[in-house]
Amino acid sequence: MLQGPHSDPLQSRVPARMDRLPWSRFHWLVIVGLGVSWILDGLEIQIVSSVSPVLQNRATLGLTSVDVGLVGTAYLLGEVIGALVFGRLTDMLGRKRFFLWTLLLYLVASGLAGLSPTLWVLLTFRFLAGAGIGGEYVAINSAIDELIPPRHRGRVDIAINGTYWAGAMIGAALSIPLLNPHILPINVGWRLSFFIGPFIGLIIIYVRRFIPESPRWLMTHGRLEEARRTVAEIEQKIRARGVKLEPVPNTKTTTVTGHGTVSYAQIARTMFRKVSFAVISRIVHDGNPSVSL
Repeated sequence: MLQGPHSDPLQSRVPARMDRLPWSRFHWLVIVGLGVSWILDGLEIQIVSSVSPVLQNRATLGLTSVDVGLVGTAYLLGEVIGALVFGRLTDMLGRKRFFLWTLLLYLVASGLAGLSPTLWVLLTFRFLAGAGIGGEYVAINSAIDELIPPRHRGRVDIAINGTYWAGAMIGAALSIPLLNPHILPINVGWRLSFFIGPFIGLIIIYVRRFIPESPRWLMTHGRLEEARRTVAEIEQKIRARGVKLEPVPNTKTTTVTGHGTVSYAQIARTMFRKVSFAVISRIVHDGNPSVSL
């Protein structure tokens, strides 16, 4: 594994081989298998918004308006912490492992939230569900950027992020029958609402089993032979459908050099410097339009 500046550099054509691939069934598999995270997030936000009035009913958990706000806050806090923690682990241990683990965490926590007997149990599982989705965001954004060819990457990112609203629509539509006391008992419908996301996630887990580890991640972690083998398997599946692939010139190589692990403190310092510079530059520019930045 490339760990520091003194590690021997690696040269590989793996990125060039991935980038020259034509759009294929493999890329659709990546979109369907990984893009569902935004649907789940939109679904979760909408579900909590819909069940909030129900949770204040004494026949359910009898929460106050402050308690309901805490439920939403716990989920969002979980997303932030999940992104920070799982983001680091994803870079260290691999994309594939964590876009399966984070989805499993979300599935279990969201389902158990629907069985919550008290506010504190609900807050705990909503936090864990948020952590799972936060980890999903990091692992999946990285995987998509590394598996999708650059000429398609921008459109794919926009399309996948936009599916958040599809999840919100699904949550809004299903909450109508689930939260209707004439259809289901008031203390049953809201609980079933929290199982919508896990039901969708169970289907997606099956799809994700067929998505390989990112060859770029394998390459940057010194697992060059495994990266080449993974790319060869993807190429073989595309050729099996009668698609001819262009050869990659030997000149199109990427050199990878280890730089060590970047700490959270380094990230914070870099972000602070960049944000501070941007703010100061804007102030100077707005105050004196003749200044060239």
